[in-house]
Amino acid sequence: MAKRGPEIYVSVDIEADGPIPGPHSMLSLGAVALKGTGEEVGEFSANLETLPEASADPTTAAWWAKFPEAWAACRQAPQPPAEVMTRFADWLEALPGTPIFVAWPATWDFMWIYWYLIRFTGRRPFSEHGVDMRSYAMGMRRADFRHTGKHYLPRRWFPAQAHTHVALEDAREQGLLFINMMRENRGEGGQEQ
Repeated sequence: MAKRGPEIYVSVDIEADGPIPGPHSMLSLGAVALKGTGEEVGEFSANLETLPEASADPTTAAWWAKFPEAWAACRQAPQPPAEVMTRFADWLEALPGTPIFVAWPATWDFMWIYWYLIRFTGRRPFSEHGVDMRSYAMGMRRADFRHTGKHYLPRRWFPAQAHTHVALEDAREQGLLFINMMRENRGEGGQEQ
């Protein structure tokens, strides 16, 4: 990936029916692209058809049973993964700057995104550029990893938006959380809502 323009922080959230891609499927993908100021420059959202060779994990299925509205949202109008991932890669490459992957936890969401992008497009629009928000919080708080869960973070960092387990809504919520953290870390103050 050639560096081009300013960094664009792409907050990504995925929903899946199991713990790893391949044996299980990504169900939904939501992404919100933000400048460092918090200005939103785009969003992407799609539900994906399950992989024909995959099956749902029973433990994950039991978890989904607790969130029937979110489950219904991620199963509306699913599309073939190859089409979704091609559109997603095109969208990322058209952003007005260098896309930087951002998630909580990045280790989960990036695993799915990278696997699906490589399998269905052969493209790497993020390269391996990414920020794990919990690790960022660990550095800001100068605390051990175990003391940087969301319940340990200052409430001022959180946007008013709730965490719903709907991919696009959660991507926006965590993206604004990241921008608030980053702006405070830079001494810029202010809170994005």
